[in-house]
Amino acid sequence: MKKLNEILGTEFPIIQGGMANVATGEFAAACSNAGALGMIATGAWDADRVRSEIRRARELTDKPFGVNLMLMNPCAAGIAQVILDEGVQVVTTGAGNPGQFIPAWKEAGIKVIPVVAAAVLAKRLSRYGVDAFVAEGMESGGHVGEMTTMALVPQVIDAVDVPVIAAGGIADGRQMAAALALGAAGVQVGTCLLASPECPIHENYKQAVLKAKDSDTTVTGRSIGGPVRVLKNKMAREYLALEKRNATLEELETVTIGGLRRAVLEGDVDHGSVMMGQVAGMVHEIRPLRQIFEELYNGGKAVLEQVHQEWR
Repeated sequence: MKKLNEILGTEFPIIQGGMANVATGEFAAACSNAGALGMIATGAWDADRVRSEIRRARELTDKPFGVNLMLMNPCAAGIAQVILDEGVQVVTTGAGNPGQFIPAWKEAGIKVIPVVAAAVLAKRLSRYGVDAFVAEGMESGGHVGEMTTMALVPQVIDAVDVPVIAAGGIADGRQMAAALALGAAGVQVGTCLLASPECPIHENYKQAVLKAKDSDTTVTGRSIGGPVRVLKNKMAREYLALEKRNATLEELETVTIGGLRRAVLEGDVDHGSVMMGQVAGMVHEIRPLRQIFEELYNGGKAVLEQVHQEWR
């Protein structure tokens, strides 16, 4: 099976995760220029905003980049059309079934890569003729499922006949090597990219990532079927307390509405939704994107070679 970089035409077999309010056209272009596949995260944007971000990315890079479509966005259909109109090369999808959009995307030659948190979902979506899957474990930041990356990835690989990309809990060469050893064609990363000079998040957010320890994240939203991994801060603790006493959806939303924007743009790391994965405890310094990708790739290769020497 081909490596991810051969499928995508990138230098490294690495995809930048689609992080809402973070992965702008400018950031996606920076990731692509650094050797990975940059991704514009549509989040809750409308179609016009997505179009402008795609055009901005194209101004800044001549390398491949893609768009992550959050299917629960009310503007999803319009964004799907913008993706066609603008000739985007790769689409990843999350939070829903992209089946209605896939035929037109495939006809246009777009590579379609759904993000899944369970093997049963991957099997269901494989009938649409997708090109690959991102199997994302619950270690990741943001919206998560319930399976760990180590358990999820090999089960998705066994369930489908297309390449599988591992995501969740990957921040250095050891974890990259582990993903490849499981049979993944490459990896998707997000949390480790937050601590880069190119990342557009507020400096307070970056410092929160650098200060985080291994157990400093928690998952909110399980009670309403929308689990999200975030930093344990005042907002998260208040939300979890409300969940414990079976608060209504309206009560819960008063705590979280606008939370991600507050964290990303305003730097409110106490009352904002500071999304990050469990590997935040491994991120200790601000590094350029190019260095992060090189260390992931070269570190992964070195680990695999060492294991081969020791275990042959």
